[in-house]
Amino acid sequence: MERVYKTMKNAGAFSIAMGIVAALIGIVVGVGSIVSGAFLLKRKSDITF
Repeated sequence: MERVYKTMKNAGAFSIAMGIVAALIGIVVGVGSIVSGAFLLKRKSDITF
Protein backbone atom coordinates (compact mmCIF):
# COMPACT_ATOMS: atom_id res chain seq x y z
CA MET A 1 0.00 0.00 0.00
CA GLU A 2 2.89 2.35 0.72
CA ARG A 3 4.09 1.91 -2.85
CA VAL A 4 0.80 3.26 -4.17
CA TYR A 5 1.12 6.38 -2.04
CA LYS A 6 4.68 6.99 -3.24
CA THR A 7 3.57 6.60 -6.84
CA MET A 8 0.67 9.00 -6.29
CA LYS A 9 2.99 11.51 -4.61
CA ASN A 10 5.45 11.39 -7.52
CA ALA A 11 2.66 11.70 -10.08
CA GLY A 12 1.19 14.66 -8.21
CA ALA A 13 4.54 16.41 -7.96
CA PHE A 14 5.15 15.83 -11.68
CA SER A 15 1.72 17.21 -12.55
CA ILE A 16 2.31 20.35 -10.49
CA ALA A 17 5.74 20.86 -12.07
CA MET A 18 4.33 20.43 -15.59
CA GLY A 19 1.52 22.87 -14.79
CA ILE A 20 4.02 25.50 -13.68
CA VAL A 21 6.13 24.96 -16.80
CA ALA A 22 3.04 25.20 -19.04
CA ALA A 23 1.96 28.43 -17.34
CA LEU A 24 5.40 29.97 -17.75
CA ILE A 25 5.54 29.00 -21.43
CA GLY A 26 2.08 30.50 -21.91
CA ILE A 27 3.17 33.76 -20.30
CA VAL A 28 6.33 33.93 -22.43
CA VAL A 29 4.40 33.25 -25.65
CA GLY A 30 1.75 35.81 -24.70
CA VAL A 31 4.29 38.53 -23.98
CA GLY A 32 6.14 37.69 -27.19
CA SER A 33 2.93 38.00 -29.18
CA ILE A 34 2.12 41.37 -27.64
CA VAL A 35 5.62 42.70 -28.33
CA SER A 36 5.55 41.40 -31.89
CA GLY A 37 2.12 42.92 -32.51
CA ALA A 38 3.20 46.26 -31.07
CA PHE A 39 6.27 46.25 -33.30
CA LEU A 40 4.12 45.54 -36.37
CA LEU A 41 1.72 48.34 -35.49
CA LYS A 42 4.60 50.73 -34.92
CA ARG A 43 6.11 49.93 -38.34
CA LYS A 44 2.73 49.81 -40.12
CA SER A 45 3.52 52.83 -42.29
CA ASP A 46 6.69 51.18 -43.62
CA ILE A 47 4.82 48.18 -45.04
CA THR A 48 3.95 48.42 -48.73
CA PHE A 49 2.24 45.84 -50.91
